[in-house]
Amino acid sequence: MTEINSLGAQSTIAPQVAKAAMTGELLRLLQPQPGLIAPGETAKAEVMSLRQLGVDFQLLLRLTAANGTQTQVQTTASQPLAPGSQLLLSQTDSNRLAVMVQQANANNVTTLTRLDTSQVPIGTLLQGKVLSNQALPVNPGETASFRALVSLLNSSQAGATLSIDSPRPLPVGSLLSALVQGDQSLRFVPLSGRQDQLLISQQLANQQARQASLPGVLSALQQLASDPDTGSQLRASAERLLASLPDARQLSDPKGVAQALSNSGGFLEAKLLAGLPAGIAPDLKAQLIRLVAQALPNATSPMSNPTVAANTLAQVMPGFARSALGMLDRVSPRPQPGSFPLPSRLLQSLEQEGDLEQLLRLAAAAVSRLQSHALSSLQQTGVSENGNLQTTWQAEIPIRHGQEFIPLQAKLQREETPQQHADGQREQRDPLESLWRIELAFDLPPLGPLQVQAQLSQGRLSGQLWAELAQTAQLIDSQLGSLRTRLLDRGLEVGDLQCHAGTPPQGPKTRVEQRWVDETA
Repeated sequence: MTEINSLGAQSTIAPQVAKAAMTGELLRLLQPQPGLIAPGETAKAEVMSLRQLGVDFQLLLRLTAANGTQTQVQTTASQPLAPGSQLLLSQTDSNRLAVMVQQANANNVTTLTRLDTSQVPIGTLLQGKVLSNQALPVNPGETASFRALVSLLNSSQAGATLSIDSPRPLPVGSLLSALVQGDQSLRFVPLSGRQDQLLISQQLANQQARQASLPGVLSALQQLASDPDTGSQLRASAERLLASLPDARQLSDPKGVAQALSNSGGFLEAKLLAGLPAGIAPDLKAQLIRLVAQALPNATSPMSNPTVAANTLAQVMPGFARSALGMLDRVSPRPQPGSFPLPSRLLQSLEQEGDLEQLLRLAAAAVSRLQSHALSSLQQTGVSENGNLQTTWQAEIPIRHGQEFIPLQAKLQREETPQQHADGQREQRDPLESLWRIELAFDLPPLGPLQVQAQLSQGRLSGQLWAELAQTAQLIDSQLGSLRTRLLDRGLEVGDLQCHAGTPPQGPKTRVEQRWVDETA
């Protein structure tokens, strides 16, 4: 797939192709066929396919004689003819055919010189394959221009051929995407971003197939830390990881929340690139990777460097661990990529398996779960449907609750208009000028599973809560008045606050702002 990334912002469809541009053109037969068309007679022909060979074009024609017989012949020409074009031909000699009449392009539905915006409205993303590309004659001092025939692959015009003029040559055989700007105007869309999104989706599907919930590995670490037979270094790493996890009181402070998010594992790669060794030590993903490296059988020495461990993890992971991770597909249903929250996923124990092997499997599955959140963040970052820039941060934080660990899944989204994003004083602007969304999901005994969706815009907060247990929903609903008062005391303007029994509806049109259009208009 060739990327059309050197074109200007806009390319114009050819205003009008001459109705008889090929009239009098001689088509050269690849193989001489004397008597193909009787002297003084003509035959109708349809262009079946077009192929560019250097500066010439190879055409496959289907000839229909006056008596109805049909023949397919291959010819070459100096100008392209779109597939589906209708011709009237005569034969000058055994090697050549002459074009007597070419059907007017205005009446030829297969060749378009303008777009019908009633069938392909402005904003439609067209995809096509370049059939031919030809430099147009230019006068001295004029800019070079190229004419191409593009076969459309989607929309209601799929199968038709589009004649376009471009300031850059379009490689023959390349695939391109363009947004409809008008009946005679297109804007090409670089493919690199779309390819990146495709790669992210593929990696996300792979990671989600291998991931498992965090409590499994944390429970195993608790047992490991209390086992006197565990190696001192491995036990120290387990104790250090467990001690680094926040509790509910730490998350009641804004700085504690920021620190917990920073250490959740979603920013490990960014810390490594920035050379921040101080921020790596408490990072959850870094500590899990270190544990995996230390638990590897036959390791001569533990890999305390998380960078080295991350680079060598895939190569040195033993075969039994890889095969064990492959069993995850049979443990529970595979979640949809990009879904929030990630469902709980428990890893079944293998028979005749040692403690270190089980820890290795659980830790590797936990790393995959953290990677799933990070890839989901990338998948949901970019230009939204309304043209605004959307940035997403998705993470999972295990919170200590007595002797148990409760995973808190969080997703934050910031949406900015193009003007806000391009503002030179962006770092100095009030962050409340942007539209913020937050989603939380956790299972807190005895309240049961809870989900929160809220949005903050221009200092105005609105939110909805869902509790799977009916009694929990009633309890939260009775406390919403107190929550509103506390938010008002913090200086926020509070909109609608509601609590529902059940789970949030899923789908592209269930965002929280759909309920309060008047608040964000």
